[in-house]
Amino acid sequence: MQNRDAVFLEDLCPKLRVRRWRQSLHTFTGESCIYCGHPSESIDHVVPRSHGGLSITENCVPACLYCNGRKSDEEAFMWYRRQRFYDPRRAMALRAWMDGDLRLAIRLLEWAQPIEKKNTTKSSPNDWDYQAA
Repeated sequence: MQNRDAVFLEDLCPKLRVRRWRQSLHTFTGESCIYCGHPSESIDHVVPRSHGGLSITENCVPACLYCNGRKSDEEAFMWYRRQRFYDPRRAMALRAWMDGDLRLAIRLLEWAQPIEKKNTTKSSPNDWDYQAA
């Protein structure tokens, strides 16, 4: 069977494709809001649909319900600069996301909210740092 003869599940059920796309957006940011860093529960259009924004990856970002509701149909950068939790690193990540550079956006988000390593009382051989004498 050739590739063009195959039938994919996403072709039979377009909602499944949209659901997977939405899940992948949340996965990119570690399921955190791109604006404040809290757990993301929704997808926000940076350029609102009421202003002609499209539902494409460069215009859709994961957001918590608070940020998505407060932003409403405002321009994202003007709204974000007025927030108490404004972080220039997250603003740069948002700009990189809109420019289509998701790799840079992810790095900036990791820089804005680093994941702390858990301290354990027992050390395993894999955790030891080896140094030359």
